[in-house]
Parts: sequence; C-alpha cells; structure tokens
Amino acid sequence: MRSPKSRSRNNKSNRNRNNPGNIINRVYDSSGPEGKVRGTPQQIIDKYTQLARDAFLSNDRVAGENFQQHAEHYTRLLSEAQREMEARRQQSEQQNRERQQREKEEREARAERKSSQAAAGEGDQPDIAPQSDAVDDDTDSGLVETPESKPKKAPARPRKPRKSAKSDTSDNEANSAGGTPDAPEAAE
Repeated sequence: MRSPKSRSRNNKSNRNRNNPGNIINRVYDSSGPEGKVRGTPQQIIDKYTQLARDAFLSNDRVAGENFQQHAEHYTRLLSEAQREMEARRQQSEQQNRERQQREKEEREARAERKSSQAAAGEGDQPDIAPQSDAVDDDTDSGLVETPESKPKKAPARPRKPRKSAKSDTSDNEANSAGGTPDAPEAAE
C-alpha cells in the first residue's frame, strides 16, 4: 500500500506534465553534477553554459560535456514550450478572425434585411412581432406574479378624519357652551 506522501507527490508530478502552463516563467530545480541549480529554463541554460565554459577552460572536457547536455535539455524544454505557445497564439488568432468574419456577415445580413423592408414600405415595422401585455390566467408561463406586474387600481377617495370617541351630541353641547370637547370637566 502506498503512503499518502508518495501519492501526493505523484499527483503533483502528473499535474505538471498534463498542464504545460507557462513553462517559460516556471521555476525548476535542476540536480546537476555540481549540486542544484534553481531558476527559469533560460536562467538554468545560462548557468549550465557558464559552467560548461568554465569546465572547458580548466581542461575538464567530461564535466564540460555534461554541463552542455544539461543546458541542451533545458534548451529543448524551452523551445518546445515556445512552439506550443506560438501554436496556441495562432489558433486563438484564427478563432478571432473567424468570429469577426461571422459577426461582419451577420451585420451585413441584418442591414440587407432592413433595407429590403424599407424598400417594401415596412421600414416602420419592428423585426419582432408585437406581443400583448395581457397575460392569460389559464396559461402557466412559469413566471411569478409580482406587485409590479399586477394592474394598478384606481386611487381610493381620501378618508375623512376620525371623530373622537365621544358622541356627536356631547360635542355639539360642549361647543355651544363655549368650551372645547377635550377640556376637562369640573369636579362635582
């Protein structure tokens, strides 16, 4: 049975192989003959070519060839990534050209239809048939009825102000006596 660590490492390496992404700017760890070299493919290529030059100057042809092979590996990796990016760029440009051509043809067709309608005297008519605003109650359109969609009712007459709880007769008597209906009465 596999340990979880090895499984997660496998998933990471599979992800990197399946999704090339932006290889040009990706940082790699290269285990070369003189330890690890870390950087983007271009930086690693530069480092290995410098190491190869130094090895050849010190008359170590074996180490120089080894460094050159490492540099060549990253050169192939970089050139393959650049070819893939160029192919993707060309494909997206082709798709954009095709889309623009389709849109242009659609605009021309619409303009031609409009001009033919204008020539036939139907220029004032919209392209779409008018729809009625009334909704049949029998049909279930699946729409939810909202307060905005309900027909507006005629505004109701304004209400008269409410009268106080006392009866009308007591109000009239108080008014004729010169007092106010809300004035407190004298204690008996």
